[in-house]
Amino acid sequence: MTSTSATVSTALGVTEWAIRERRPGELVLETDAAALPALADRAVLHLNGRLMSLFASDERSITGRFLVHHVWFLPGVRTFLHISAPVDPAAPSYPSIAAKYPAANWFEREVMDFFGLAPEGHPNPTRVALHDDWPDGAWALRMDFPYDRAVPRVPGDFHPFRPVTGEGVFQVPVGPVHAGIIEPGHFRFGVAGEPVLYLQLRLFYVHKGIEKRFEQLPWRHGLFLAESISGDTAVGHALAYAHAIERLADVMVPPRARALRVILLELERMYNHTADIGALATDVAFTVPASRAQALREGLVRLQDQLFGTRLLRGTIALGGVKCDLSPQGCDVLRTHLHVFEKEFDDLITLLIDSGTFTDRVDGTGILTNQAARDLGIVGIAARASGVDADLRRDHPHDAYEGLPFEVPVEDGGDVRARLMVRAREVEQSLLILHQVLDAMSDSPLVAQLPDRLPARSSALGWVEAWRGPCTHWVATGDRGEIIRVKVTDPSFLNWPGLVHAVPGNIIPDFPVINKSFNLSYSGNDR
Repeated sequence: MTSTSATVSTALGVTEWAIRERRPGELVLETDAAALPALADRAVLHLNGRLMSLFASDERSITGRFLVHHVWFLPGVRTFLHISAPVDPAAPSYPSIAAKYPAANWFEREVMDFFGLAPEGHPNPTRVALHDDWPDGAWALRMDFPYDRAVPRVPGDFHPFRPVTGEGVFQVPVGPVHAGIIEPGHFRFGVAGEPVLYLQLRLFYVHKGIEKRFEQLPWRHGLFLAESISGDTAVGHALAYAHAIERLADVMVPPRARALRVILLELERMYNHTADIGALATDVAFTVPASRAQALREGLVRLQDQLFGTRLLRGTIALGGVKCDLSPQGCDVLRTHLHVFEKEFDDLITLLIDSGTFTDRVDGTGILTNQAARDLGIVGIAARASGVDADLRRDHPHDAYEGLPFEVPVEDGGDVRARLMVRAREVEQSLLILHQVLDAMSDSPLVAQLPDRLPARSSALGWVEAWRGPCTHWVATGDRGEIIRVKVTDPSFLNWPGLVHAVPGNIIPDFPVINKSFNLSYSGNDR
């Protein structure tokens, strides 16, 4: 028994042999469903646990039951804690933790939508992912639900938005179709005059059934599906899936490949942060910095095309390593571009922050308090802008991040400016990381050899601190080593409720800049 598992078992009040280390950095605990709320309390109180994912799996063909899974990250001991509990198909319910831990809210409702397992005691046990015309009883993620089944639409009640009450209060609907090249989402504002009293949102208009699709693919082909989950996070999701497969197969990625993965992930972070900073300028009609940011972003993606053959880094990650290399000349080209980029990026941020007309629009706008961020389980840049000091690159390193000196930027304002400054400071740290990795890359193969088949009846968690926040993929296999379940958790799924809390008290014209400061993915959320 490791010291980590001993520490965790003591904190959770379970016997020391109940917790085992399935793989490095991942502890597992099997328990009864009735114990889930108490274990959640102890994980938070004694281990500062943060809920990273919550989902179900259908194991009726193996054990005759469903399983509910809670995945906590325990920063003090740098490990994930995966708690699973059986649910009897004859009584398909389990105790909810959402009333006390709002981060579980959408997770538990999604389990209800796709598995038909009811979270007892949930404060709002209504559909979240399924829309009103989806028939009851069509549990799409159960193993016996045919992936190619055509589901007939049925008449359904209109989504139960909050009714309008109070003199002078009215609702303003926005979407689901928007005026940009983005996917659909419906926002409904309750306003009294100009101030927004509340915001309601409705997502999952383009649910793609990606988790079900994984079950139909050979595990080697799953990588192509993973990098398609959210187009701007191709490296992040591909890496999370690759990490899970590599941990399942007990494969060690070669050092040069680990270094190149860091380079790819940091370039993805830089071009997205730069684009977001320009978009914030666009939303307040500050066209000069908006144009400069777009030029910087375009320079990065063209460089990526030159070095790796792909503008948005699709197809660069391989199971067991990477599909592309950097020649010495390529390293020099990248270094030269980064030096020029750094100066122009500093000028861009100075131009923004020195402009009173810009700061008037972003200072104090869209505040997400530290307490709200913690209660809601907000992650990534949105959390760090609200004073939550968390980043898996440092707290639970993957690839070549172990031992790399860099800072995790944290702001405490929780407003649009804070989210902008976290992005700006993270770009500075990405530049520092890239130079370190380029200077220390060793010679080694680019890909490790993988086995012909994965171990049967096994599972593993893969995690990545992508540019928006942590992406996690949990992969489970069946009797022949085939994939039977993949749970994808995109940071946007965790962060959309934060937008609902940040908007009230502002005015509707400020919504575009608040929304852009979070820049959440419809596709990653909807999957």
